Amino acid sequence: MRTDSRLPRVLHVLLHLDQTQDPVTSDQIGKMLNTNPSLVRRTMAGLREAGFVGATKGHGGGWVLAKSLDSISLAEVYAALGSPQLFAVGKSADAPTCLLEQAANRATSAALEAARETFQEKLGQVTVADLVRPHAQEIRQHQEKL
Repeated sequence: MRTDSRLPRVLHVLLHLDQTQDPVTSDQIGKMLNTNPSLVRRTMAGLREAGFVGATKGHGGGWVLAKSLDSISLAEVYAALGSPQLFAVGKSADAPTCLLEQAANRATSAALEAARETFQEKLGQVTVADLVRPHAQEIRQHQEKL
């Protein structure tokens, strides 16, 4: 089963953008994430539309934060990514007129919806800035070594 790792990857990028004063290019982000710069641009476009980042063109251009990480919840980032599907489990469509299949679909759909609501509620309780707070001293020490 293929997993969608865009949420933690984008959070990683936002945290790095917060640590730099200069714009970061799609190429630099692509190297950091071991991915293609065009995929970075497509992914970052959703964050730009949400107002989290901005982009400058030309020499010295790149991606910059447009909003404080304290004011961006993980739920908002998840939404900016298009709210990717959480589970591989889905409805059956083998016999759509069968009442038994409909009952099975209702049961699994209700459980999946409850899980999605819990997931989004938990994400809404955390800002991107909250991710580094428990590790602030360790991060500072690491940066001083560089």
